Amino acid sequence: MKGSKKIFIACFWLLLSLACAPHKVQRLDAAQSVDLSGVWNDTDSRLVAEEMTRQIMEARWHRNFYMDHEREPVVIVGFIQNKTHEHIDTDTFVKDIERVLIESRRVRVVQNAALRDKVREERLDQQNFASPATQKQWGKELGADFMLLGSISSVVDVERRSRVIYYQVNLQLTNIETNEVVWIGKKEIKKFVKN
Repeated sequence: MKGSKKIFIACFWLLLSLACAPHKVQRLDAAQSVDLSGVWNDTDSRLVAEEMTRQIMEARWHRNFYMDHEREPVVIVGFIQNKTHEHIDTDTFVKDIERVLIESRRVRVVQNAALRDKVREERLDQQNFASPATQKQWGKELGADFMLLGSISSVVDVERRSRVIYYQVNLQLTNIETNEVVWIGKKEIKKFVKN
């Protein structure tokens, strides 16, 4: 009995010391590509946003709009639907697209519906609490010419301890006034994961 008690106590202390072992954390450059699990990650979001935005800006719709209106088009990035097998924070992807569009300086970007309501609440607050000289006026919002909508889909193929994950991002740009689809883009990513 004494020997079993000693073994039990030794095992207990060993497990306790392993459980209390400090985690090792290493800071990485945010632009560095790290893919641990093979699922959609920040690198995929950034690369797809950059590629899709490049496609949008190279398409004919932009040149046609500029020639007809002699100004840069105004775009609202709407809903990007997650149709994948995993949780993807599409807000991060939307913000990546908006950032690249703004940085292109070839389009103007306005807030989507949810965030636009927050801005309107602030404007309403200013009518009651801000000095007349600094109050922002109603009816001066920039109206969007186009809305960008889309989806992220995935297909997973699994065999024993290996899997292939295929992602397809589809985006389309629609003229808000005419409802005409002026651009459709697609970007594919395929990952092989072996455990």
